[in-house]
Parts: sequence; structure tokens; C-alpha cells
Amino acid sequence: MLPFSRDEFARVFVDYNLGVWPAQVVAYLLGGVAIAALVRHRRGTDRTISTILAAMWIWTGIGYHWLYFSAINKAAIVFGAAFVLQGILLGYAGLRGRLTFGSSSRPTAWLGWALLVYVVILYPLIGALAGHAYPAMPMFGITPCPVTLFTFGMLLLTVVSVPRWLLIVPFLWSLIGGSAAFLLGIPQDWPLVLSGAVTVALVVLRDRRMRDGLHPAGLSDGHHWHILDE
Repeated sequence: MLPFSRDEFARVFVDYNLGVWPAQVVAYLLGGVAIAALVRHRRGTDRTISTILAAMWIWTGIGYHWLYFSAINKAAIVFGAAFVLQGILLGYAGLRGRLTFGSSSRPTAWLGWALLVYVVILYPLIGALAGHAYPAMPMFGITPCPVTLFTFGMLLLTVVSVPRWLLIVPFLWSLIGGSAAFLLGIPQDWPLVLSGAVTVALVVLRDRRMRDGLHPAGLSDGHHWHILDE
């Protein structure tokens, strides 16, 4: 049983979206920059994408959870702290060169692209069709579930082993946010539960195979085959 009603939850989005405008536009622009960087892959791409992901998590933790959602759910204080922590970890991993992004022909990459297309394009369309018109809807890049889905997509599009500690908070939120989405009738968030379990499983299996052999074949980001030393 949730400590708030559907109407109260929807009102949080209304107040939040109106209060932070035009952050929604900036978030979409940053998402476009991250995707373009992934496709073109130049020097600094990995830090650019990591920084954008970090900014989305930290903004959502402070702006959404602490400043708005906590008004109807005190657990948002803890949620916000977890999101800020995840943002810091992503920024740290990016600065230390622990994340390398790029596309490949592997199933993990295809699923990653599918999640990016879903969260950027299909997510708001499904929300609108379900009756959650703006501003009473979660928006890309500045609310928890879209940020988590976008992160899962990007992590599936990495080409070296992903630090396991980067998977913990997104996976936990996939369970929390995904289950709440069913209770609150938010169909665009329903894939979150499945995407969390699938992403973690695929990344772990892929990384294990990479550590045991060669770098994945079919890379389109300019990386060459090499033996991983991790």
C-alpha cells in the first residue's frame, strides 16, 4: 500500500514540471548529445556520456525526490540520497576511465539501443495515450524511471567491463519504481522491472565472457579487438 494517492502523485509531476521548466528541454538536449557522442565516438566521448548520466541522477535526486516527491512520501529522502550517490559514482567512473561506450553487433547492444529509443520516443507517447498528458507525466532525464531506463540503455552499450557497483542503485530502483508503476497505473514505466533484471544479467554475462576471451566483435565505434586485462 502506497502512502499517497494517484491524484497526489500526479500533482507532484504537475508542480515539478511547471517548477523546473525549461529543464525538460535541457534534458532532451543532453540526451541527444549523449546519443550523438555514442554514435560518433570521439576523444572524450566516454567522459561526456558519464557526466550527462551523472547530472541526470544528481538532478533527479535533489530536484525531484528531495524538493518535490518528499512532500507526499518521506521515503523520497532516502531515494534522493541513493540517486545522488549513483550520480557521484557515475561521474567518478567516467573520470577514472572505468566506462567505455560504443555499439556492437551483440544482443546486449541491440537491447541497449531499443531501450534508448523507448525512453526517448515511445515513453512519452505511451504516457500521453494512457492519459498522462504533460505536465502530469514523468519527463525524460529529470524523473526517476526515465533516467533509470536511459542509464540501462547506455550501460548495455558499453564495450568494457562495467563496475558492479554501478548496477546496484539502478537495479533497486527498477524494483521500487517498476512495482509502484503497476499500482499507480503508469504503463510507460511497466518495462522498468523487467529491464532491470535483464540488463544486470546480460551485462554480468557479457563482462564475464569478455574477461575470459576477446573483446566483443563487430564494434562500430572504432575500437579494435584486444585482450582485456581486467
